[in-house]
Amino acid sequence: MKNKAKIHQMVLIGIMAAIICVLGPLSIPIGLVPISLTNLAIFFALYILGMKKGTISCMVYLLIGLVGVPVFSGFSGGLGKLLGPTGGYLLGFIFMALISGFFIDKFIDKWYLCLTGMILGTAVLYAFGTTWLAYQANMSAYAALSIGVIPFIPGDLAKMLIVAFAGPEIKKRLIKASLFKP
Repeated sequence: MKNKAKIHQMVLIGIMAAIICVLGPLSIPIGLVPISLTNLAIFFALYILGMKKGTISCMVYLLIGLVGVPVFSGFSGGLGKLLGPTGGYLLGFIFMALISGFFIDKFIDKWYLCLTGMILGTAVLYAFGTTWLAYQANMSAYAALSIGVIPFIPGDLAKMLIVAFAGPEIKKRLIKASLFKP
Protein backbone atom coordinates (compact mmCIF):
# COMPACT_ATOMS: atom_id res chain seq x y z
CA MET A 1 0.00 0.00 0.00
CA LYS A 2 2.89 2.37 0.80
CA ASN A 3 4.46 1.82 -2.62
CA LYS A 4 1.15 2.60 -4.29
CA ALA A 5 1.02 5.96 -2.48
CA LYS A 6 4.59 6.77 -3.53
CA ILE A 7 3.83 5.88 -7.13
CA HIS A 8 0.72 8.06 -6.99
CA GLN A 9 2.80 11.00 -5.70
CA MET A 10 5.42 10.47 -8.40
CA VAL A 11 2.71 10.42 -11.06
CA LEU A 12 1.22 13.68 -9.75
CA ILE A 13 4.66 15.33 -9.74
CA GLY A 14 5.18 14.07 -13.29
CA ILE A 15 1.82 15.37 -14.45
CA MET A 16 2.47 18.83 -13.01
CA ALA A 17 5.99 18.84 -14.51
CA ALA A 18 4.41 17.94 -17.85
CA ILE A 19 1.94 20.83 -17.52
CA ILE A 20 4.83 23.20 -16.81
CA CYS A 21 6.64 21.76 -19.85
CA VAL A 22 3.59 22.39 -22.04
CA LEU A 23 2.97 25.95 -20.82
CA GLY A 24 6.64 26.97 -20.45
CA PRO A 25 7.49 27.22 -24.15
CA LEU A 26 4.40 29.30 -24.91
CA SER A 27 5.83 32.78 -24.82
CA ILE A 28 5.63 36.22 -26.32
CA PRO A 29 9.06 37.52 -27.32
CA ILE A 30 9.09 41.16 -26.25
CA GLY A 31 12.86 41.48 -26.14
CA LEU A 32 15.67 39.65 -24.44
CA VAL A 33 13.30 38.31 -21.74
CA PRO A 34 10.02 36.86 -23.09
CA ILE A 35 6.62 36.73 -21.42
CA SER A 36 5.85 33.10 -20.57
CA LEU A 37 3.29 31.07 -18.68
CA THR A 38 5.89 29.13 -16.70
CA ASN A 39 5.31 30.94 -13.41
CA LEU A 40 1.54 30.47 -13.77
CA ALA A 41 2.01 26.70 -14.17
CA ILE A 42 4.43 26.55 -11.23
CA PHE A 43 2.01 28.43 -8.99
CA PHE A 44 -0.76 25.97 -9.90
CA ALA A 45 1.62 23.07 -9.14
CA LEU A 46 2.26 24.56 -5.71
CA TYR A 47 -1.45 24.89 -4.95
CA ILE A 48 -2.19 21.36 -6.09
CA LEU A 49 0.89 19.52 -4.79
CA GLY A 50 2.19 21.73 -1.99
CA MET A 51 5.63 23.26 -1.55
CA LYS A 52 7.77 20.15 -1.56
CA LYS A 53 6.21 18.24 -4.45
CA GLY A 54 5.44 21.42 -6.39
CA THR A 55 9.09 22.48 -6.17
CA ILE A 56 10.16 19.00 -7.27
CA SER A 57 7.88 19.29 -10.31
CA CYS A 58 9.54 22.63 -11.09
CA MET A 59 12.99 21.04 -10.79
CA VAL A 60 11.94 18.16 -13.06
CA TYR A 61 10.86 20.76 -15.64
CA LEU A 62 14.27 22.46 -15.37
CA LEU A 63 16.12 19.15 -15.70
CA ILE A 64 14.08 18.22 -18.78
CA GLY A 65 15.02 21.56 -20.32
CA LEU A 66 18.64 21.21 -19.23
CA VAL A 67 19.07 18.00 -21.24
CA GLY A 68 17.89 19.81 -24.35
CA VAL A 69 14.16 19.14 -24.59
CA PRO A 70 12.64 22.42 -25.87
CA VAL A 71 10.47 23.22 -22.84
CA PHE A 72 11.80 26.70 -22.09
CA SER A 73 10.36 29.89 -23.56
CA GLY A 74 10.26 29.99 -27.32
CA PHE A 75 10.63 26.19 -27.48
CA SER A 76 14.27 26.27 -26.42
CA GLY A 77 16.29 24.07 -24.11
CA GLY A 78 19.79 22.98 -23.21
CA LEU A 79 22.64 24.09 -20.99
CA GLY A 80 23.22 27.17 -23.17
CA LYS A 81 19.77 28.50 -22.29
CA LEU A 82 20.39 27.95 -18.58
CA LEU A 83 23.77 29.71 -18.78
CA GLY A 84 22.52 32.45 -21.10
CA PRO A 85 21.12 35.88 -20.17
CA THR A 86 17.72 34.54 -19.05
CA GLY A 87 19.09 31.50 -17.21
CA GLY A 88 18.91 33.32 -13.87
CA TYR A 89 15.15 33.54 -14.21
CA LEU A 90 14.95 29.82 -14.94
CA LEU A 91 16.99 28.93 -11.87
CA GLY A 92 15.09 31.55 -9.89
CA PHE A 93 11.93 29.49 -10.39
CA ILE A 94 13.24 27.10 -7.71
CA PHE A 95 13.45 29.89 -5.12
CA MET A 96 10.09 31.27 -6.23
CA ALA A 97 8.55 27.83 -5.76
CA LEU A 98 10.04 27.36 -2.29
CA ILE A 99 8.99 30.77 -0.98
CA SER A 100 5.56 30.84 -2.63
CA GLY A 101 4.93 27.20 -1.73
CA PHE A 102 5.71 27.86 1.93
CA PHE A 103 3.04 30.57 2.07
CA ILE A 104 0.55 28.51 0.10
CA ASP A 105 1.04 25.51 2.40
CA LYS A 106 0.70 27.58 5.57
CA PHE A 107 -2.12 29.90 4.51
CA ILE A 108 -4.10 27.99 1.86
CA ASP A 109 -7.41 29.45 3.06
CA LYS A 110 -6.18 33.06 3.08
CA TRP A 111 -5.82 34.20 -0.52
CA TYR A 112 -4.14 37.49 0.43
CA LEU A 113 -1.35 35.71 2.34
CA CYS A 114 -0.88 33.25 -0.51
CA LEU A 115 -0.70 36.22 -2.88
CA THR A 116 1.85 37.84 -0.56
CA GLY A 117 3.95 34.67 -0.73
CA MET A 118 3.75 34.59 -4.52
CA ILE A 119 4.79 38.26 -4.66
CA LEU A 120 7.76 37.61 -2.34
CA GLY A 121 8.75 34.51 -4.31
CA THR A 122 8.51 36.43 -7.57
CA ALA A 123 10.58 39.30 -6.10
CA VAL A 124 13.35 36.80 -5.31
CA LEU A 125 12.99 35.35 -8.83
CA TYR A 126 13.29 38.88 -10.26
CA ALA A 127 16.36 39.63 -8.11
CA PHE A 128 18.11 36.41 -9.08
CA GLY A 129 17.22 36.71 -12.77
CA THR A 130 18.03 40.41 -13.03
CA THR A 131 21.42 39.99 -11.39
CA TRP A 132 22.26 37.17 -13.82
CA LEU A 133 20.91 39.13 -16.80
CA ALA A 134 22.97 42.22 -15.92
CA TYR A 135 26.09 40.09 -15.56
CA GLN A 136 25.59 38.00 -18.71
CA ALA A 137 24.48 40.88 -20.94
CA ASN A 138 27.04 43.30 -19.45
CA MET A 139 24.41 45.92 -18.60
CA SER A 140 23.59 48.09 -15.63
CA ALA A 141 21.18 46.95 -12.94
CA TYR A 142 18.76 49.66 -14.08
CA ALA A 143 18.88 48.42 -17.68
CA ALA A 144 18.37 44.83 -16.54
CA LEU A 145 15.38 45.88 -14.40
CA SER A 146 13.94 47.80 -17.34
CA ILE A 147 14.21 44.74 -19.59
CA GLY A 148 13.67 41.86 -17.16
CA VAL A 149 11.28 43.10 -14.46
CA ILE A 150 9.31 46.27 -15.04
CA PRO A 151 7.43 45.10 -18.17
CA PHE A 152 6.43 41.88 -16.41
CA ILE A 153 4.97 43.21 -13.16
CA PRO A 154 1.37 43.78 -14.35
CA GLY A 155 1.10 40.40 -16.12
CA ASP A 156 2.73 38.52 -13.26
CA LEU A 157 0.38 40.15 -10.75
CA ALA A 158 -2.57 39.12 -12.93
CA LYS A 159 -1.29 35.53 -13.05
CA MET A 160 -0.86 35.49 -9.27
CA LEU A 161 -4.39 36.78 -8.71
CA ILE A 162 -5.80 34.15 -11.08
CA VAL A 163 -3.98 31.38 -9.24
CA ALA A 164 -4.80 32.77 -5.78
CA PHE A 165 -8.50 32.42 -6.54
CA ALA A 166 -8.55 29.45 -8.93
CA GLY A 167 -5.87 27.32 -7.24
CA PRO A 168 -7.80 26.37 -4.10
CA GLU A 169 -10.94 25.69 -6.13
CA ILE A 170 -9.12 23.44 -8.60
CA LYS A 171 -7.54 21.53 -5.70
CA LYS A 172 -10.97 21.06 -4.04
CA ARG A 173 -12.48 19.80 -7.28
CA LEU A 174 -9.62 17.37 -7.89
CA ILE A 175 -10.07 16.00 -4.37
CA LYS A 176 -13.85 15.78 -4.80
CA ALA A 177 -13.42 13.92 -8.10
CA SER A 178 -11.03 11.49 -6.34
CA LEU A 179 -8.27 12.46 -8.79
CA PHE A 180 -6.07 13.77 -6.04
CA LYS A 181 -5.49 12.89 -2.40
CA PRO A 182 -3.92 15.55 -0.19
